[in-house]
Amino acid sequence: MPSEAIWAWSIVAAATSGVIIRPWSLPEAIWAVLGAGSLVLLGFLSWQDALTGIEKGVDVYLFLIGMMLIAELARLEGLFDYLAALAVEYARGSPQRLFLLVYLVGTLVTVLLSNDATAIVLTPAVYAATRAAGARPLPYLFVCAFIANAASFVLPISNPANLVVFGARMPALSEWLRLFALPSAASIVLTYVVLRLTQHRALKEDTIARSVPHQKLGRGGKLTAIGIVAIGVVLVTASALDKQLGLPTFICGALTSAIVLLINRQSPLPVLRGVSWSVLPLVGGLFVMVEALVKTGVIAQLSALLHQAVAQSVPTAAWSVGIATALADNIANNLPVGLVAGSVAANNDLPAPVVSAILIGVDLGPNLSVTGSLATILWLVALRREKIEVGAWPFLKLGLLVTPPALIAALAAAIR
Repeated sequence: MPSEAIWAWSIVAAATSGVIIRPWSLPEAIWAVLGAGSLVLLGFLSWQDALTGIEKGVDVYLFLIGMMLIAELARLEGLFDYLAALAVEYARGSPQRLFLLVYLVGTLVTVLLSNDATAIVLTPAVYAATRAAGARPLPYLFVCAFIANAASFVLPISNPANLVVFGARMPALSEWLRLFALPSAASIVLTYVVLRLTQHRALKEDTIARSVPHQKLGRGGKLTAIGIVAIGVVLVTASALDKQLGLPTFICGALTSAIVLLINRQSPLPVLRGVSWSVLPLVGGLFVMVEALVKTGVIAQLSALLHQAVAQSVPTAAWSVGIATALADNIANNLPVGLVAGSVAANNDLPAPVVSAILIGVDLGPNLSVTGSLATILWLVALRREKIEVGAWPFLKLGLLVTPPALIAALAAAIR
């Protein structure tokens, strides 16, 4: 094995570790950019190849900007606070009913606005509503963490990782639903059942108010809700027409934000300041590092191994790659794993069950640990702002109970 390849892989591994561990509390994006820059400056990757890697992420960047704009607008207009308070009122004093309602709201937000929106903006709203209702917030906050990944492959727009895995090979909506409707249903139902069982005692001992004080949803919030529904329609239509989702998402998010801000005569600065722009260089850096793996032969070797496994048995290969990908998420985070998996899948004419298993592993596997996905990391950040600490070990113990049944059921539905 060439020494240059070993050095390149070492830089990628170190940068990925920095993204996950965040030494000295530096933002994740810094480590991704440092890794990408080091590969170019040390001559392991040409700047032309680095640009090629960055260009491969254009659709993902546009998708993220559009979704972050509409999610931040919804947060500022109080839409998520309103939905969380509404869930408390409909619970009518029942912690068990509130648990189910938060799960349903989280599912809806994840499906239509992506798992990152559930982590970033629904989590604080659920915390505020449950505290105001006198409930212990943690069981309901766990809902936000787990449904963000469990429902993230209902639609192509439900998780940026979906765009990363498929890229320009995104299936048409009809094909997507054929592949993932049943696995998604299995994932959502099994995650709820097991999570509900694990929180049974905490919910039984909890008491909540029948209503919480909250403001009525204003004109801006109503317009934002209408805009979200419209975005869902546009994106589902784009997916049905087999079009890339990045540009439609960007246009819809920007247009909805502009209309609401113009009608309310508000400055766009609060919305722009609230968007997590650092996500873009983070993803760009990851794309460059994966390009280095392509150039140094890692992707080709993984493709060859997968091709051999498929030649022997498609179901066995699908089960193996699905479980391996799910475990790898929790070692290296699902964004870089998704990029590698997408590159491997692009190099082979793989059977549908194998590709489906890869995506399910990338999307659902992160429920095992706090390091598995960007959404879970963002969920932890939201909790820390409220002075709530959830350690890696308590989350892992819960993840070990919740994730395997949902993962096995989803893979079984996809590989059938």
